[in-house]
Amino acid sequence: MVDVLVVVGVGGMGEAIARRLGAGKQVVLADFDQVTLDRAAATLRGDGFDIHPVWVDVSSKESVMALAAAAAELGPVRQVAHTAGLSPVQAPTAAILNVDLAGVAYSLDAFGAVIADGGAGVVIASMAGTMVAGQFPAEFEAALATTPSDELLALPFLQERAIANQGVAYGIAKRANQVRVQAASLTWGGRGARVNSISPGVISTPMGQSELAGVSGAYMRMMIEGSATKRLGTPSDIADATAFLLGSSSSFITGTDLLIDGGVVAAIRSGALQLPTA
Repeated sequence: MVDVLVVVGVGGMGEAIARRLGAGKQVVLADFDQVTLDRAAATLRGDGFDIHPVWVDVSSKESVMALAAAAAELGPVRQVAHTAGLSPVQAPTAAILNVDLAGVAYSLDAFGAVIADGGAGVVIASMAGTMVAGQFPAEFEAALATTPSDELLALPFLQERAIANQGVAYGIAKRANQVRVQAASLTWGGRGARVNSISPGVISTPMGQSELAGVSGAYMRMMIEGSATKRLGTPSDIADATAFLLGSSSSFITGTDLLIDGGVVAAIRSGALQLPTA
């Protein structure tokens, strides 16, 4: 049977990943926005890819489980890339927690139950998660990593009154992605599969451009200018890294996070880049 590639979220990164990895595979494209999903499916089909579009609401466990089941019915699920997410300028705190945090937990569970032997998964987290690492007590991160998915959003420190704003919610959610992947690597390993996360910096996608045009735009441009590369990342940068982590060349890599930020975090931690505090 022909191998299946699943791409959850078909914005700039998702479409680039499908294009980079989809040749010769059955490609399941999943998204909440039907217009975006139909456009990406039509474009990729026109370029010769075997596309199976599926509407999904990643904030719903049942919807994600149905997606995983549909993908597994097509053939062996060898590669999964979860790119779906909301940024602080796009959504309120509750939506960010539902989509960026719980949605990833549901996806790790659902695809961890169907991933084929020798398969691999990648979750798109964010450098925001790396930047807040170490700011929380150990028990906070342990709860984010191991609390059953159905109970995650009931954790006291994830209640909206305990979170200052959307930016804080986003950082927590992306840190949760990183530690959740670490924990999930053991479950995936039981099926002979691997799973890792990628933490992009500022990437030139519609979401990234929205953030640059929003209230945090000046802050983000300061990070870009203070980095070693001094440029925006591209969807192709992320697709190339995803191809590595989903391929055989990374067979000894699982449960880890790959930071792809053009050197922003390195500049901050070295003291060369000093960002204003809130």
